[in-house]
Amino acid sequence: MSVPATINPSELWDVPVNTDGFDGDLGNCEHITQVFADDTMKARMMHTFRGAVSWRAQRMHDNIHAPKRRKLASPQCGLCKKTMARPFVCLQCSFAGCWKDEHFTEHLMDEGHGFGVDTNSGAVFCIECDDFIYEQSLDTLYRNTVLTTDERNTHFLLDKKRRESFRPWIPLTKDTAALETATVIPCQSRRGLLNLGQTCFLNVVLQSLVHNPLLRNYYLADKHNRLLCEAMDCTSCEMDKLFNEMYTSSPAPFGPASLLAATWRTSGGVSGYAQHDAHECFIALLNALHASSHGATEAGCACVVHTAFGGTLQSEVRCGRCANPSKTPEACFDISLGLGDSDGADTLAGCLVRFTQPEKLGVKEYACPKCGKAATEAASKRMSILKLPPILSFQFKRFEQTSGDKGTTRKINTPVRIPSSINMAPYTSAAQAAPKADPATFTSASRSSRFRGALTDIRHRHPGPEGMYEYDLFAVINHEGDLNTGHYTNFSRFEDEWYRFDDEKHAPCSLGSVLGCPVPIYMTFYVKRELEYRPGGPLAGSSSSVREATAEREARPEQDAHGVGELEFP
Repeated sequence: MSVPATINPSELWDVPVNTDGFDGDLGNCEHITQVFADDTMKARMMHTFRGAVSWRAQRMHDNIHAPKRRKLASPQCGLCKKTMARPFVCLQCSFAGCWKDEHFTEHLMDEGHGFGVDTNSGAVFCIECDDFIYEQSLDTLYRNTVLTTDERNTHFLLDKKRRESFRPWIPLTKDTAALETATVIPCQSRRGLLNLGQTCFLNVVLQSLVHNPLLRNYYLADKHNRLLCEAMDCTSCEMDKLFNEMYTSSPAPFGPASLLAATWRTSGGVSGYAQHDAHECFIALLNALHASSHGATEAGCACVVHTAFGGTLQSEVRCGRCANPSKTPEACFDISLGLGDSDGADTLAGCLVRFTQPEKLGVKEYACPKCGKAATEAASKRMSILKLPPILSFQFKRFEQTSGDKGTTRKINTPVRIPSSINMAPYTSAAQAAPKADPATFTSASRSSRFRGALTDIRHRHPGPEGMYEYDLFAVINHEGDLNTGHYTNFSRFEDEWYRFDDEKHAPCSLGSVLGCPVPIYMTFYVKRELEYRPGGPLAGSSSSVREATAEREARPEQDAHGVGELEFP
């Protein structure tokens, strides 16, 4: 976990923008090894290191909130007294100096001190090596310190408790013994799927689910064992079988015949040998997995599907006369985005802006509960994301009904550019809350320069660290051709490597080829970079989590009627 930089490194080190500013080898340094041989000196330096990094991480959180930001004092160089955007701190005293004017290195040489730290990145500088160095214990301490600061500053809207501290898994004696006697076999997911008769729509969805890190961890951790399950026509059993087949050393393609049959039995809309829609198949599979997974209850679902994909949209209708807002939460597994009307390429960010942009309603389309029939001005409606799910999936509306003869369906081939990572904070309900004092801003400001200027500061209007809104791309579904004669292909990421899947064929590829593929993108899948979890909450799908969810919903029926029971932000 890294702390965001406040300025471009090139402004500090006078190096080209496409470099990291470190021109040497970040290998082990013999000078810090010698110093760390003294336990007292090591403890003192690590204490100073932790304090410097913690100060910077806490400052990043305080800078988000305007009242705290006004009280923050800007750090100054110990020599020139200039304000520093990126202070360097000596690890052997309390001196902080600037890097660009070499006052920091001047201090190290004059005082005979050997090491300092860049508070923004945690990089350690050695004056003897005249370079930045790597030391494993300091690198670990940096990550743990930033994580601890994030946990201390993250609160949940549901119960206002702090984020639970991270606890690494420490194997017990029996775990170590089991690992030592276990047979290690190669594990991969680079395996194609046989086309069982126009089933490319199913294959691309299955590849996206197989490469989903949360589903992978769930099924490979034996959370649903098909050998112990007694349910009939269980889709989760078929998914467990698929994961066991895909994550093996066998390079031969696998035919998901039993999973296809189970899908036919549970979802009539995607049955038969005709070509079907991949998005419809995706939703049908999630519903079938939900129905056959542990934790599915009517009071509150803690199954793996809702845990991974479950998000909440918010539809807000605001009266044009009295500005009274009416908010309605809507549960969702994915977000369907419309494409622009222009002939040029569209972008995912542009689609999200249009999705969350206010729109005018007709005078008779909405009756304000406060004004009643007296409301004569048109109301406005706006969509936003109330709760961000761990897995964020987007579908682009490429098929539309034409108003011509017989109402045929046509495909929209507008290309869409997608990023490898995206920050979803600007599209959340918290970030897009309109000022109560100015009802007109809800609609008229969307196209004004004042609104565009506000977007630059929108990251200051959401709770929690930035990492909780960052998502990384891990799968893409492409569709070429027409509706009835088209073909689906898939790009998926396995660890840090990208592969292209075309039914039984698969080949390695680069991220550039994924983002620049000329075949129109139909669906994209992103995974949250930092997963938040409820304080003290059990694992999703366990019996205790189901009992807790049920009891919590039954204890607050009035709140749940308005969706408050789902408001774990983001």
